[in-house]
Amino acid sequence: MLALGSPTIGVRTSASCNVLLKELQQIWNDIGESIADQDRMLLELERECLDVYRRKVDEAANAKARLHQSVAAKEAELATLMASLGELNINSPIQREKRANSLKEKLASVAPLVEDLRVKKEERMKQFSDIKAQIEKISGEISGYNHLNNAPVSSLTLDEHDLSVRKLTEYQAHLRTLQKEKSDRLNKVLGHVNEVHSLCGVLGLDFGHTVSEVDPSLHRANTEQSTNISNSTLEGLEQTILKLKTERKARINKLKDIVASLFELWNLMDSSKEERSNFSRVTRIFGISEAEITEPGLLSTEIIEQVSAEVERLAELKASRMKELVMKRRAELEEVCRMAHIEPDISTAAEKSNALIDSGLVDPSELLANIEAHIVKAKEEAMSRKEIMDRIDRWLFACEEENWLEDYNQDDNRYSAGRGAHINLKRAERARVTVTKIPAIVDNLIHKTLAWEDERKKLFLYDGARLVSILEDYKVSRRQKEEDKKKSRNQKKLQDLLLTEKEAMYGSKPSPRKSTSFRKPNGYRSNGNGSVPPTPRRNSVGSGTPELLTPRSYSGRQNGYFKEMRRMSTTPLNFVSIPKEDTMSYSTSVCGSVLGSPPHD
Repeated sequence: MLALGSPTIGVRTSASCNVLLKELQQIWNDIGESIADQDRMLLELERECLDVYRRKVDEAANAKARLHQSVAAKEAELATLMASLGELNINSPIQREKRANSLKEKLASVAPLVEDLRVKKEERMKQFSDIKAQIEKISGEISGYNHLNNAPVSSLTLDEHDLSVRKLTEYQAHLRTLQKEKSDRLNKVLGHVNEVHSLCGVLGLDFGHTVSEVDPSLHRANTEQSTNISNSTLEGLEQTILKLKTERKARINKLKDIVASLFELWNLMDSSKEERSNFSRVTRIFGISEAEITEPGLLSTEIIEQVSAEVERLAELKASRMKELVMKRRAELEEVCRMAHIEPDISTAAEKSNALIDSGLVDPSELLANIEAHIVKAKEEAMSRKEIMDRIDRWLFACEEENWLEDYNQDDNRYSAGRGAHINLKRAERARVTVTKIPAIVDNLIHKTLAWEDERKKLFLYDGARLVSILEDYKVSRRQKEEDKKKSRNQKKLQDLLLTEKEAMYGSKPSPRKSTSFRKPNGYRSNGNGSVPPTPRRNSVGSGTPELLTPRSYSGRQNGYFKEMRRMSTTPLNFVSIPKEDTMSYSTSVCGSVLGSPPHD
């Protein structure tokens, strides 16, 4: 029969088997089974029992192997946890094996230790994660990472093989160092921010916009966002403070200059205390240092613009008064120059003086002094020109008389018995005497002018043109006119001869040519009431040749004649052309004028 390993199990099994065998043998005997069949069936029964035992043994062996593997895994995990946590005071599994006889006892003793170390590892991992998160956050603030794109803490890689207390202590020490550095940097940043706030207040600038240009975290509504305390932020704040201090200094200097000008204008314009009290807040800038200027908005652009506007208003008022005085003296200078026929200095012209005063490039007082000097110089020049100017007046008067006489000789009714005819006749006689003196007057005037130019070493200018050139051109024009008169007389003689021949051939006298009485508006006219005729003026008449020119013909024009001296060799000013059909009558009139006798009718 079968034998079992455990005595208790073996006895119990043997008793049960014996009872069953006896019962089975009884059954077989009752059935009538033979001994051989009974032995065969008992053998098969024993074989089946052995198979069952063998299967059970295999299952037990497999369970033992799995249990042994579990114990080994737990011991290995235990060793790993102890190594990573640095726990060296726990009893080793070898010591525990001496006390444990079975694998289940070993597993039961190791499993609680592993669970405890797992929990402890998770706690230690959380401690490391918290510390590393703080380290990374502070490091990011110090290094200046972008808060909007901040990397999450979960992305940090922890070293699970070294979670010892020593390592944790090192991380905690590093965290404390960073926290101290953060505190120092934060205090420094806050100090810079406060200084920027103070400067922005004085300068009237937007504090939020100013610090946001350095870093948006310095002025934010979201308190969850960390303040950037990096080197770049500190450098940006330092540069901003330097920039604001430079701007403050520049504005102080600018405001001081403006206030100095304001004081000067106040004293000059004798401003009242009420006007000055409006700017008392600004005028105190002279009595305090740069560091003491902390009043908000004192150096703002609005304040500077207000003071500048007041200075500009007072300056305009001053310029207006000075401009009036300058214009008055300039008008006096122009009058002196006009009387002396001198071109005034264009540097003090009214338009230019106004422009210089308005632009502020020239001090009106200096401009006024300059005009005064020009007035003195112009008066001295006028005195030195007086003798020549008197001779010019004589020449111009003679030229006017000559022009009047020409108009008079062209009047067909000059010998009528109308009222005032005898007065005009007497004046014509005097005019003829005066006209004969013109060549001598011109030559003498040229001589005096050249002597003046030699003495003064400069040209004698009359309304901008050289007087000698005017006189020379006048002489040339006069000679040309005399030649034209001579040609006209010869042509008249020839025409008279042709008329005589026609009368002899046809026996009748043609109707006399109507002579044209040439008058200009406001020119010569007979005064029938016997009163003195109006002052005669020159009436220039030409027949395709240049006419005699005089400065008197220029007297009614502003800078016309003397500015067009180069055109004197061509058609002169004040010329009026006569139709060709009236040439003969005009020539006869001119001839009569030159000979001093009435023209032939």
